[in-house]
Amino acid sequence: MVPIKNKNEIKILKEGGAKLAFIMAELEKAVKPGVSTMEIDDLAEKLIYKEKGTPSFKGYGSKEGNPFPSTICASINEEIVHGIPSDEIILKKGDIFKIDIGMKYKGMHTDMARTFAVGKISQKKKKIIDVVRESFYEGVDAMQVGVKMNEYSKAVQRYVEKNGFSVVRDLVGHGIGYELHEDPQIPNYFNKNYGNFILKPGMVFALEPMINAGTHRILIGDDEWVFVTADKSVSAHWENTVIITQNGVEIITDY
Repeated sequence: MVPIKNKNEIKILKEGGAKLAFIMAELEKAVKPGVSTMEIDDLAEKLIYKEKGTPSFKGYGSKEGNPFPSTICASINEEIVHGIPSDEIILKKGDIFKIDIGMKYKGMHTDMARTFAVGKISQKKKKIIDVVRESFYEGVDAMQVGVKMNEYSKAVQRYVEKNGFSVVRDLVGHGIGYELHEDPQIPNYFNKNYGNFILKPGMVFALEPMINAGTHRILIGDDEWVFVTADKSVSAHWENTVIITQNGVEIITDY
């Protein structure tokens, strides 16, 4: 069952989403060659607390005994998601760098991700960033009250594959609100077993295309958090928290 948020919950989500978008814009300014991923993580945590929120990711997974240790997921090049920031990992010219960040604000979570160029990058890397961003909007354009959720998945997959990239199958978007991950799971490719429900006002989702330059297959790293492409090809990620309204889809973490 997909939770429906009430007016007060949506008001809080919008406030939190605007704050999280502001934080991401500030983090983007710090993405430069020579900066460590831990420096960006430290800045993210400082900004979240300044905005009266708390990090959604830090400590996540504690019940399983392997809690995520940081405020952001910091993933570079062939790393897809869930990279752990470190003082030893330094951004280099030509990298593409993914920041995934979540914040709990007044009891409600919002979640977003962006892929950034570090200095001058190759045309191939520029294209995959452009395609993952546009695939998100292609998916959103297919959504409205009364249609099935899987129209989003079809639109994302169609756009990504038309442009010569592959869609990650084993990682998906999700519902969000009082919990960071709520029902439903939302693939970025068509799967007849998911997304057969009808969109209704008040549904809230974290939509997040993850696409690869090569195979869609992925592997998990030794830390049991970071996911990488199986063939070491580059990967890109784009995510926003969205609300279904009577008038369409409202993106509350865009900037």
